[in-house]
Amino acid sequence: MSTRTRPASGAVALAEMKEFAGFGKGTQRYIRRSLDVGLDRRDAVRRWSRDPAEAASIRAQERVYGRLDLIRESVPDDSGLDAMEPLMAPLITMTAFDLGQDRLPCFASYRFLYERLIGAAVRPWLPGAFCASAALPHLHPDRRRLLLQSISEAAATAPGWSNRDPVFFPEWVEKVDTTVAG
Repeated sequence: MSTRTRPASGAVALAEMKEFAGFGKGTQRYIRRSLDVGLDRRDAVRRWSRDPAEAASIRAQERVYGRLDLIRESVPDDSGLDAMEPLMAPLITMTAFDLGQDRLPCFASYRFLYERLIGAAVRPWLPGAFCASAALPHLHPDRRRLLLQSISEAAATAPGWSNRDPVFFPEWVEKVDTTVAG
């Protein structure tokens, strides 16, 4: 009889891949780009910019994501109000930037990205940061409504959160020539 209470990491990775595959292509691209910026995986401007406007957006994202180390260090171990201030201000600012890019259409895509950028410990704080950022006036009222409607009651009122770190981190994959030389 098995006593395992956690799913096998392969099953978890597959579930995370399926979740990622459910996002639109633009959202997938933005998540991969954001992970490259936030995890310092490669030169994001060279890899992702298609025009000067997108290059400027990536440079702005690099400046905003410069707060990631502070955010990671500020995730509190408990839910005390004294411990949340150093986390929430920069987290809301970073979230507001990402939601303002109009590439994360819902709470699920935001949560997927931020769990990977910051880690599992940030999960309890994501609904609050998302709702605060989604309600800010820099977003069009229709966009604010759609974002706020995208967070489920279960996500907003969860009694607890998993502390398991994500295992699937989507990356850019170069196209491979599949023709056989003959």
